[in-house]
Amino acid sequence: MTAILIIVVGVICLVCGYVFYGSWLAKQWGVDPTRKTPAYEMEDGVDYVPAKPAVLMGHHYSSIAGAGPINGPVQAAVFGWVPVFLWCVIGGIFFGGVQDFGSLFASVRHKGKSVGEIIHDTMGKRAARLFSIFALLVLVLVIASFVNVVAGTFASDNWGITTGTVTGNETTAMVSVLFIILAIVYGLLTNRAGLSTNVATSSASCASSPSCSWV
Repeated sequence: MTAILIIVVGVICLVCGYVFYGSWLAKQWGVDPTRKTPAYEMEDGVDYVPAKPAVLMGHHYSSIAGAGPINGPVQAAVFGWVPVFLWCVIGGIFFGGVQDFGSLFASVRHKGKSVGEIIHDTMGKRAARLFSIFALLVLVLVIASFVNVVAGTFASDNWGITTGTVTGNETTAMVSVLFIILAIVYGLLTNRAGLSTNVATSSASCASSPSCSWV
């Protein structure tokens, strides 16, 4: 199976999950598209600021993707592409997507508050403290696991320097570095150069691609 076919199948599954499963969840939860969000109701230019749809979509995508773009290639090299494909598609639709959707929906319905603040308002101070401890421990575990995978990727014993070959580890490590460069370039283009989101996205992608030439 070619990579293009895998991508097409994955995109189709994600679109179907968004259209059918996502719309079903929205009906079950009573989502009202005409209802104003706290960013508009409480706009103050500091904490409550309406975001551009493309920028908001970027934040949502990075939240659901998480460590997938970095851990994915590593896991695929170890276990093969099928488990990683199922993890990204099925897990993204029925686990990660539901979690992020539910958290955002609850936050919007509670004036943009975090999950901890919502628990404090609805379940009490003790429940909020227990959740904070749980969240802290989970974050420590996630960060430790993430660092372990990334560090193992960079600490390769076979970098192909003497043979001239490119290994999977150094390719994944280079992607990690490019993510940092892309973030800096994108921020400069949108905040300092005043470029629109679409133009800045294309320019940032071109800046990190060795096959792209500037005109």
